[in-house]
Amino acid sequence: MTDEINKKVTNIFSRHNKDLPPATKEKVKFYAGFNYVRIDKDANGNKFNSELLLKYANGCHYIVRVMREYKGETVLYNYDVPNNDLFKFIKSFEENTLDGKIIEIEKYFPDELA
Repeated sequence: MTDEINKKVTNIFSRHNKDLPPATKEKVKFYAGFNYVRIDKDANGNKFNSELLLKYANGCHYIVRVMREYKGETVLYNYDVPNNDLFKFIKSFEENTLDGKIIEIEKYFPDELA
């Protein structure tokens, strides 16, 4: 099952490099052990508005899928994590409050489910 899941995991940076048009100014950079891309403007060429981005972030939740062993079997746990608690949730694995392997993090907006 793990091999099956690994095949489905997408490497965002390798996909990103293939999908960029050749004339783009975006470059993948490396800092503090991670690759990143800085985005200065939205798809319409407008600068970002911090108030709107924060409002967007506050409404965002994540379903975090965690793989664990339970009674000798592999199971998945789905955690509903609000955006403001995401770092705290991930840190709980480092501090051994929670255990398991994070398989996927999926963004959703609870308001859109109604």
